Amino acid sequence: MARQRTRFVCQACGSVASRWLGRCPDCHEWNSLVEEVEVAVRSAGGAARIGATALPLREVSAQRHPRLACGMDELDRVLGGGLVPGSLVLIGGDPGIGKSTLLLQAMAQLAAGHGTALYVSGEESPEQVRLRADRLGTLARELYLLAETDFDAIEAQIARLEPKVLALDSVQTVYDPALTSPPGTVSQVRGVASRVMRLAKSSGLPAFLVGHVTKEGTLAGPRVLEHMVDAVLYFEGDRFQSHRVLRGVKNRFGSTDEIGLFEMTERGLVEVPNPSEVFLSQRPLHGPGSAVATVLEGTRALLVEIQALVARSYLAAPRRMGTGVDFNRLAMILAVLERRCGLRMSDKDVYVNVAGGLKVVEPAVDLAIAVALASSYRDVPVDPET
Repeated sequence: MARQRTRFVCQACGSVASRWLGRCPDCHEWNSLVEEVEVAVRSAGGAARIGATALPLREVSAQRHPRLACGMDELDRVLGGGLVPGSLVLIGGDPGIGKSTLLLQAMAQLAAGHGTALYVSGEESPEQVRLRADRLGTLARELYLLAETDFDAIEAQIARLEPKVLALDSVQTVYDPALTSPPGTVSQVRGVASRVMRLAKSSGLPAFLVGHVTKEGTLAGPRVLEHMVDAVLYFEGDRFQSHRVLRGVKNRFGSTDEIGLFEMTERGLVEVPNPSEVFLSQRPLHGPGSAVATVLEGTRALLVEIQALVARSYLAAPRRMGTGVDFNRLAMILAVLERRCGLRMSDKDVYVNVAGGLKVVEPAVDLAIAVALASSYRDVPVDPET
């Protein structure tokens, strides 16, 4: 007979407590503990469960299965050459950044090139997805759509269609009926991801999972979700800019140094094979406060524009704002310019931006930021040949 127990689970890190706490003792997040009902089933004595059989490592098959090309070179680049059979790929990003658009376009290409593909939508109705597919031109014959959140029903459709690839949009909206907690909770996200993982590993079905992100920009739900999947991709960019960056932070079958670059248009996402040309196309040649930096992303060197504006401040605490750059590094560069270069910044408002909506973390960009700030401070343009 099953017995019910109440516990409190942190929605940020998955930590479990026996009583409600205002602050999580592990991740220190405030108001993140939610009550859940845990159903525990008594074990059947000492009976052993019959599972898989252990084999010597030398006897395990070393057969390599070919990767599935997604039909989008930038996505294949980030994945390490394509989609590995039986792999789980988690895609996260801010709301409205284009995760569903990217996934729908990739699924259409996979359906056209490899056969049946199943796209499961837990957030949109079939009519809404069809309207977006019409706009994107992704009406592939072998692309199937399922608007469902019950994983038992989803699994039944997978058994019926036997697709070559699966997409779940999103993992936070799908629930396992065997669990009593509501969809989106730590238990449900972990349970659904476990079932998808078992299905993928046993049948060789590759699967995409879309994940929500928190206000801090990290993936929502338990941290164990990122450990379970084979690859974690972040879709980044400014919603008010047209450029998007697909960045891999985990990849068991490839490098995490590569990035994919896209441009959001009315017809969907368009790959950017030469990003440097796009990022510098609108740069004024003789305008102060602009400098060019070289950023190494994977095997590609990108030229990006650093824009800076230094203006007199009328506030007691001058503004310091940076878009696409680390705020602490910006503060250090300002201190160096004031101390070593004689540029008084203590009474100036400072604004720094990376053109195109990119985020740069390389220390090599510090020189370009300093040059752009000095150029704006002196109101002297940087030599275009620099």
